[in-house]
Parts: sequence; C-alpha cells; structure tokens
Amino acid sequence: MRWEQLPEAENSGVFQGPTSYGDPGFSRFVRSAFLAAAGYDEQDTSRPIIGIGHSISDFSPCHREMPALLDAVKRGVAEAGAVPMAFPTMSLGEVFLNPTSMMFRNLLSLEAEELIRAQPMDAVVLLGGCDKTVPGQLMGAISAGRPALEVVAGPMIAANWRGERIGACTDCRRMWAGHRAEQIGEAEIAEVSTALAPTGGTCMVMGTASTMAVVVEVLGLAIPGSATAPAPSGDRLRVGVRSGRRILEMVEEGLTPDRVLSKASFLNAATVLGAIGGSTNAVIHLLALAGRAGIDLSLTEIGDASAGVPVVVDCRPAGTGFLDDLHNAGGVPALLSEISSRLDLDARTAMGTTLGESLEEVSGAPVWPSALRPVGRPVTSQEGLVVLKGSLAPEGAVIKAGAATPQLLQHRGRAVVFNGTEDMQSRLETADIEPDSVLILRGCGPASAGMPEAGAIPIPKRLAAAGVTDMVRISDGRMSGTAFGTVVLHVTPESAIGPLGLVEDGDLVVLDVPARRLDVLVDEETLAKREATRHALPPQPTRWRRLQAEAITQADLGADLRWP
Repeated sequence: MRWEQLPEAENSGVFQGPTSYGDPGFSRFVRSAFLAAAGYDEQDTSRPIIGIGHSISDFSPCHREMPALLDAVKRGVAEAGAVPMAFPTMSLGEVFLNPTSMMFRNLLSLEAEELIRAQPMDAVVLLGGCDKTVPGQLMGAISAGRPALEVVAGPMIAANWRGERIGACTDCRRMWAGHRAEQIGEAEIAEVSTALAPTGGTCMVMGTASTMAVVVEVLGLAIPGSATAPAPSGDRLRVGVRSGRRILEMVEEGLTPDRVLSKASFLNAATVLGAIGGSTNAVIHLLALAGRAGIDLSLTEIGDASAGVPVVVDCRPAGTGFLDDLHNAGGVPALLSEISSRLDLDARTAMGTTLGESLEEVSGAPVWPSALRPVGRPVTSQEGLVVLKGSLAPEGAVIKAGAATPQLLQHRGRAVVFNGTEDMQSRLETADIEPDSVLILRGCGPASAGMPEAGAIPIPKRLAAAGVTDMVRISDGRMSGTAFGTVVLHVTPESAIGPLGLVEDGDLVVLDVPARRLDVLVDEETLAKREATRHALPPQPTRWRRLQAEAITQADLGADLRWP
C-alpha cells in the first residue's frame, strides 16, 4: 500500500481525522501500525467505525452490569457490519461525588463532545445511567453532531425486606427519616441498608436516572422500548444488541441528532415528565439539551406542557411501584399510547419514523391495576410537576406537586433561613422552627455551589419525633428525584444574585401551587436596603469549579455553560 498516495483525509472510517503530524501519509501509516498491534487488519479498517462511550467505574456500583451491556452493543455493531471501538467517559455516580454529580455534568459534556469529534468514528452509542451521565453524554453528542444513540444501564429489580417490597432510593430516604425519628433502630437500619439495592442497575423508582431514561426515549435518542428493561435482564442485553444494529442504519441514513430533535420532541418529553411524576432534575437537563440542539425552549413552556397532565405511572415517590412494574406493563411505548392524545405524534424517533408510526405497533389498553394507569384513573389528582413564579422566584422555580403533601400546596409561614448546607447542618436542630415554618436553604445555586441535591431539608428531629412528616422547604439547589415532600427547587435567580438571598428569618413566605406563585411579603424599600449588604460569591477551590462558576447559566437556562 502506498500510504503517501492515499487521500489526505477520509470522511468516514478509522482513518478520518488524521493526527496532525504535518504528514498525512505518515498519520495513516502509524495509525494502521497501532491498529495492527490491537489485532485489526485491512478488512476491519475498511469498515465504518462505531464508537461506544461507556461509564464503567468502580465508583458507580449501579453500572456493574454494564460490561455485559457493552458486549451486547458490540455484538450488534459487528452483526451490522461495522467495527465497534469502546472508550470510557466520565462516570458520575451521585453518591460517590463531592459535592454533587451536577458539578461535573457540564465537564462530562465537554469531554464527550471532544472525544466524539477527535476520535475516528462514524457514529456513537453511549452507555450511561447514574446520575448525570446520560444528560452529560447526550449534551456532548448533540454538540458533536454525529449519529448517536443512548443505551441506559437499566433499573435495579425491587427488593424485599421483612415482607415489604422496597427499593433505592425513595425507601432509603423513608427509612432514614424513620431512623431520625427514632422509629427504626440501629440494628434495623443496618439490616435494611444491605437490602435497598439488591442488584446492579440504577435506582428502580422514578428518580433522575429512571426519569432521564424515559425522557431520552421520548426525545428519540434511544430505541423504542429501551428505557425500562431491568439491568440484570436479558431484555436489557437485547436492547444493547438492537441499538448496536440500529446505529449503523442511522449512519447510512445520515440521522444525526439535529434531524431527530425538534421543539415537538421536547414538549412531548415535558408532557411525559408530568405523566410519570418524574424528577425535577429532568427540567434542567431538558433545557440544557434543547440549548445544545439550538432549540428555543423555556421553563414556562415545560411547565405549560406538563400542566394538567395526570400522573398515570405508579412509581415511587409519586406512587407505590417500581420501574420493573412499568416495564412489565409495556414500558414507555405503552405509556405513550395511553397519553397519545396529548402528544405531537409527528415528532421523529431514533428509528427514522414518527412517534405516531412507532405507536402503531402498540396494541391494547393497559391492564389495571398495574404500574400504568388509565388516564381516567390516575395515581394522584395532583399534577406531577408545576413551575412557579413570583417575587421570590422572578425567573421561576419548580415543585414536584405529585410527591408533595396536598395540604401544604397552599401555605404561608415564617421563614427560617440557612446560608448553605454547613449552616443548615449546624443549626437545624437548634433553630426556632415550628411545623408551619418555611425552611429556606440558599447558597446552593449553579454558580455558588454547583446545585447539590440538598433541597429536601431534613425535618428537625424533635418535630419528626412528634409526628411531623413534611414541611414547606425552598432552595436554589436541587432535590434527588427519589425524594418526596413539599419542596420548591431551582429558585431562579439563585440566592447570590436574586431575591432569595435577601430573605431574613421571620419574613412571611407564601406558596400557592394552584396559582403558580411563590412570594415573599417584604416591601421593595426593605429589600433594596438588604441588597446593599449582599456578599459576593466565595472563591471556588479548583480550576474547573472556578471556570464553571464564571460561565454557567442559571437553572431556567439549563445550568449549562454560556455559548458562544
């Protein structure tokens, strides 16, 4: 082979994007030499290359089934006639990251985009699950502009403990709350800790991982029926194989994310978010994904799309079941069929068809009782997700109304303010807090702290022991999708620059979810005086955190990096 006579650049295959040695022939020659060292020959290097970005890590125990899933995707790619080449991306396991996985979602998106662009691949399949891996990977893939599919890790299978069906991590929070209230002893809490996560996979409730799995399928960036298959199941492996086969067809069709995603895709996703009682975190990720796709999507539009949508999926924390129950009820295709009258059926899917065309294969109404309820028999009469605005949140805030206490959805109370998580931890048990107080945690916004999942402020022990199970809580941070309670989140602008930073103990705060309002009853003159004493943001401790703090947008824009 005369390397010097070959084209300087290829548009496809393993020789695309030559390394810049100043000698294209040498670039091809040395790349071929190292491929030969890995056992590849000319028959391999003449085929399309499919990158498979995975998040396998010992720090993400929920991904422990992913090596088998990776093998399944590789098998599908090879069966289709392409060459699979796996590579790692950042793995953002929520419970092992300080201060929060959200601090690194944007960093993952940058890494994924650059790896997809820089490495020679015709398309990419991305394997993620917990917790910000899926949105981070897809933000990068959308920006990279090559055909892309997401294959989620899949949920765990629910566990049993002393005759009760339980699962991570809604029951983690419920059990821990019982322990704090001295209703569950040391021996019991130690025992249940070994039962809550019985298999590999992401949390099997409708937390952020499950919510994003559903949302990505609705957006058309994953194959139909792929969101709910349990991680240890053969169904999950078959999803991997099918995705590996499909991605080569997408290459041949030129089906890049910009040809799949549309405004209709995102409004459908917002509608489904309401129907599943999904994680509030998905709101931020939808806004960020839309921004990467160049689609104008607002927080208000997400709120309008989800408004009035009945919660028809019976999964914790809004319901009682688990994601494997939804899978057994037909998964996302069955869900979409049930609420099809509320969807734009002309939206595109990863299969190159419209959503309506893909639903033609779904037959029969859901059997009730199951994890999928008919629209006329919803899980709860409360809306799944509500967007609020008002003097305390001029640009918006969100509340998962379906997981809140109905009696607290219209509430007024005196504020008890905590300046950051350390202040909350040190004063929660000693502050003057009554059951009708409104607990405010600030200093947790995108620029201030990377938005930790601290918004579900614990109920003080003395109140929990007295039987108080919920209070109105407000934060510019986030809440885990597995959590529950009357918690207002993502207050925008964050406290460092917005009115949340001006609230003082004793101020009267009004929450009115039916009216979509969140207000603080303090006059403008008083607020102006307090503004003069506002403190600047503290310096960030690392280079990445400083770069992000300087470039990050607010929650109503997806907390992504400003671009351009």
